[in-house]
Amino acid sequence: MGGRPRQAPQTSAAFAELVDAVRELEEKLQGADPPLDDVTVLEGYKWILSILQVGSDAYVWADPGRPRFVDIVGPYKKWGGDNADAFYQYAPIDPARTYRVRGRRGDAVYLSLTVYGGPDDGRYSERIVGSVNDRDLAFDADGGFELGIGPEPGDGPWITTAPDAVCAITRDYLVEPTTGRRVEWAIEAVDPPAAFTQDDAELARRLRATTTWMRQQATIVPLPVEGNGVDEPYPVPTTTFGWAAGDAAYAMGSFDLAEDEALVIEGRSPACAFWNLCLWNPFLHTYNYDYEQVTINGGQVQPEADGSWRIVVAARDPAHPNWVSTAGHRRGRLWFRWFLPEAVPERPRTAVVPVAEVR
Repeated sequence: MGGRPRQAPQTSAAFAELVDAVRELEEKLQGADPPLDDVTVLEGYKWILSILQVGSDAYVWADPGRPRFVDIVGPYKKWGGDNADAFYQYAPIDPARTYRVRGRRGDAVYLSLTVYGGPDDGRYSERIVGSVNDRDLAFDADGGFELGIGPEPGDGPWITTAPDAVCAITRDYLVEPTTGRRVEWAIEAVDPPAAFTQDDAELARRLRATTTWMRQQATIVPLPVEGNGVDEPYPVPTTTFGWAAGDAAYAMGSFDLAEDEALVIEGRSPACAFWNLCLWNPFLHTYNYDYEQVTINGGQVQPEADGSWRIVVAARDPAHPNWVSTAGHRRGRLWFRWFLPEAVPERPRTAVVPVAEVR
């Protein structure tokens, strides 16, 4: 009674809602039905921190007046279908402003920038406004390139924004991401604001957007794991939801193996810029690839004489060059992607065999 009034009352209330949302995610993690194994529960806690970090980057800190690209996936930021071969960056977009993007290719075999449209309140983007990939760009002798983003068409590679444009996301894929040079991306507004201002209502809005983002992510996962196999691949989409790519065909599957079993996957990839297979937990994040090969790409696979390939998923080394480790997980998800494929990929064939019988 009679104490000092609470400062930033709207932000305080929004912050309390965000804290409650984090607690809700932990309850979902602990109360999953069917229950998650111990390893996946621990990874789930890291997933919560990852989506909190991404939500903060995208909604609390983001400044479309003077934007910068920030990493939204990586070895310590796993969520939403990350993989060991790619770097993804995010920058906020004001649909009324014009931007110049400059970059240097490095060793990427595929790179793109996509502008997404939809609500700006933390809900996922609803559509792709426009996209540019390396086939659309001109590179100088050092791999440098430029493109523009804005409401009016411009010269050179350009993405014309719409009134609902909210963000730009870059993708660059490397065959050897641990040793290769990633793409250098930079963005600047042609007409930046002269000053930065912030008030209680605006920060509260940003915090609530972060809360909405986290709660929506929780509606997607955990994914069920159902047996062993790979679903029929589906083609490059004409429309997409969230921050999915518009240049790739995909196929999902799962594995459920005993310690002495292996899942042998056989297939053939169409000509494409890049393809890979990732193992995920039910929260759509990769296992720890700093220690074991839990993903494999087309540049790493040793093919068969006829150009097809065999990949072996197992808990222990089957003495096969295309072994992908389950990293202590008995069950999990499989995810294939093919960027810029010439055709819809064939459905990979699978068989469960004893590890000792893998050829």
